[in-house]
Amino acid sequence: MEEGEEWVWVRPPTEADAEWWTGGGGETEDARPLKVQFSEPAKHWTDAAPIGNGRLGAMVWGGVASETLQLNHDTLWTGVPGNYTDPDAPAVLSKVRELVDNGQYAEATSAAFGLSDHPTDVYQPLGNININFGDPDDAYMAYERELDLTTATVNVKYTLGDVEFTREHFSSSPHQVLVTKISANKSGCLSFIVYLDSKLHHHSSANSANQIIMEGSCPGKRIPPKGNESENPSGIKFSAILELQIGGDDGKVQVLNDRKLKVDGSDWAVLLLAASSSFEGPFTKPSDSKKDPTSACLNTLSSVRNMSYSQLLAYHLDDYQNLFHRVTLQLSKVSSDALKEKRSAFLNQITVQNSPAADCGVSGLVKLNSSKVYSSAKLMDGTFKSTAERVKSFKDDEDPLLVELLFHYGRYLLISCSRPGTQIANLQGIWNKDIEPAWDAAPHLNINLQMNYWPSLSCNLSECQEPLFDFLVPLAVNGSKTAKVNYETSGWVAHHVSDIWAKTSPHRGDPVWALWPMGGAWLCTHLWEHYSFTLDKGFLENKAYPLLVGCASFLLDWLIEGHGGYLETNPSTSPEHSFIAPDGKTASVSYSSTMDMAIIKEVFSAVISSAEVLGRSNGDFIKQIKKALSRLPPTKIARDGSIMEWAQDFEDPEVHHRHLSHLFGLFPGHTITIEKTTDLCKAAGNSLYKRGDAGPAWSTTWKMALWARLHNSEHAYKLVRQLINLVDPDHEISFEGGLYSNLFTAHPPFQIDGNFGFTAAIAEMLVQSTEHDLYLLPALPREKWAEGCAKGLKARGNVTVNVCWKKGELHEACFWSKNQNSLKRLHYRGTVATVTLSHGNIYRFNKHLKWVKTCSLQEGTFL
Repeated sequence: MEEGEEWVWVRPPTEADAEWWTGGGGETEDARPLKVQFSEPAKHWTDAAPIGNGRLGAMVWGGVASETLQLNHDTLWTGVPGNYTDPDAPAVLSKVRELVDNGQYAEATSAAFGLSDHPTDVYQPLGNININFGDPDDAYMAYERELDLTTATVNVKYTLGDVEFTREHFSSSPHQVLVTKISANKSGCLSFIVYLDSKLHHHSSANSANQIIMEGSCPGKRIPPKGNESENPSGIKFSAILELQIGGDDGKVQVLNDRKLKVDGSDWAVLLLAASSSFEGPFTKPSDSKKDPTSACLNTLSSVRNMSYSQLLAYHLDDYQNLFHRVTLQLSKVSSDALKEKRSAFLNQITVQNSPAADCGVSGLVKLNSSKVYSSAKLMDGTFKSTAERVKSFKDDEDPLLVELLFHYGRYLLISCSRPGTQIANLQGIWNKDIEPAWDAAPHLNINLQMNYWPSLSCNLSECQEPLFDFLVPLAVNGSKTAKVNYETSGWVAHHVSDIWAKTSPHRGDPVWALWPMGGAWLCTHLWEHYSFTLDKGFLENKAYPLLVGCASFLLDWLIEGHGGYLETNPSTSPEHSFIAPDGKTASVSYSSTMDMAIIKEVFSAVISSAEVLGRSNGDFIKQIKKALSRLPPTKIARDGSIMEWAQDFEDPEVHHRHLSHLFGLFPGHTITIEKTTDLCKAAGNSLYKRGDAGPAWSTTWKMALWARLHNSEHAYKLVRQLINLVDPDHEISFEGGLYSNLFTAHPPFQIDGNFGFTAAIAEMLVQSTEHDLYLLPALPREKWAEGCAKGLKARGNVTVNVCWKKGELHEACFWSKNQNSLKRLHYRGTVATVTLSHGNIYRFNKHLKWVKTCSLQEGTFL
């Protein structure tokens, strides 16, 4: 083996690869490096690079004299299980309803403050791995730092004198450890001091087994601790243990000050960090927990102690790439021939050899030559260009490769912060440096949590949505108590914000955000969406349907007799948005907001459809649902031609408001469609023009998806350009939306939902689907992305889609379903073709939607 080369196991091809392995595949461009690149160490938290395994996350700063890995664990929250009921609420509710009925909306809004409850608890940071290498004044050269999305690793490289230092970081899901390898290209040149600390109440100690053990606890209340002197913390306990391994003939380790480890003269070092907490679920008090986080960490480290770095990396790559490589996206403004010529240098630089490996679970050997890893920018342009510089120049060059990168970055982040068995992705995913983060980093149920999971289905990451459904189970338990006590209804309810304890009562404060009992209902639409994409009947029967029935039961009881013979919701708000009442007063509480009705229609329709699948359509409950659905008021058009946001055409004091709540029926809902409600689509477009394009990143990406549903590629792309704008973290208050240098999306400050919304919206521009219809390139900006391919996207009916285009027109499309037959109407620019897709076969269609050939997915034979 040559110096700098290493053999590692890699995965077999996935289903998403299979179509291109089994013949033809059309013309495909070479894989492009997907890297977020930095020209210097991080100066701000939003310059650091995120890694995570769903539970354990880190932000890698990449300093030279000192490195910081800021750590998070998804179960570290303030607080204890709460009581989310208020026996005084029914009396307040009656008063609010009476005021609404009398048209006294401002007074109803004031009275509705009486329905609010205590705030959520707060997501907490775990701590830091601090590594000190030496004199900060030492001059360094050839600095590189990159986050490689294809490997989920962060790599740092620089030269001091004549020694090149390299650091590699990843967070392993298979082994639940954070892994760092530090090495030098000259023997005996690696020396450093490492220690752990935390902003939370903690104690750390180092031992002769080359371990640092940090134990601490979160506040039992949402009051920030005052250093290590806080009194008897009673919240969630945590442990983090760092274990150090070194290599080299002369390397040694010693303990400093009882809490640090000092390395001298080694060739390389591997740092393994495990973390755990005493959290045993939302119904167990931390003081009653039987979990020992320190023992859990020691067991985790014991399981990997005899594994090499290469083995840990190989398992990590196999696990991660099985998810990430399901989808590819390639966008180009120019011809494929020109692109191939431009990338020929890249292909000439990389040596990859496949061995005749044995057929095993992780099959194939690849020789990695670390001395031949180059950035795409260096290879293609001859000069280094950081991702931040690419963001800056996007307004001029509109580089589609940056759009590709940002699309895949959303998929990377979802894989990294939401895995089966973990907590839900919160307002910042799992990454947070503050004990008092913005908006508590809590999951907000009036858009933000839902947006976090928008890419999971269309972008072929359905497993990553499992934490959301696990979260709904305790939410329904607490929500049934809130519904019964606060509103005297059956079923279960949740409002606009929650936390790890599954809070379901209204938030503290103004009803404009706090009084919104539709949070649980919106989340329930994800249950049916998951089934419609996966056709997993077991999931529908065992998990989704009971939750949907409980939610619908609440909604049936919440609806009351209203105006014009319709059922109505009262009180009702349009999330975080006020109106001017007819008496000239500002208010937020009225009745039957458009979003209320749109969500209820979606939930009722989902219950009816689920019952049909499960053979339960003849029951009395379904008859009640159908009757109530027929009595819900229709979506109305205002005098100015836009969608009415409230039941009455109130004056809007903030026409450019960030929320698009009244357009829920267009996206992510399905009650406003191009095919069936052309008048409402026109009104929705008018609403979008009226709202304007400005807004935080999540609002921008929601607008992208809405314009895509309207098949308006020009405006969807306009918002792509708007989002890709570099935010200066020192002056972020002057920005609205945009991207930080690490591609995190900005409100500002950072909220992760915009990253996920962008990924979902790009997918929506390329492929849209209903139960029976599949739309190809419905909002493709043909002049901006003249050529390209999207492979591995998912459509409803468990159909996998590959679509390629040339000169702005469809070139070919392929579809397959692994285990379900499907009848689909294919749509492309007015052409419609009806096709039957038999499971196990791949169907290829040309640009006219004419069938070209069929091949067996299993055997690779054409039929």
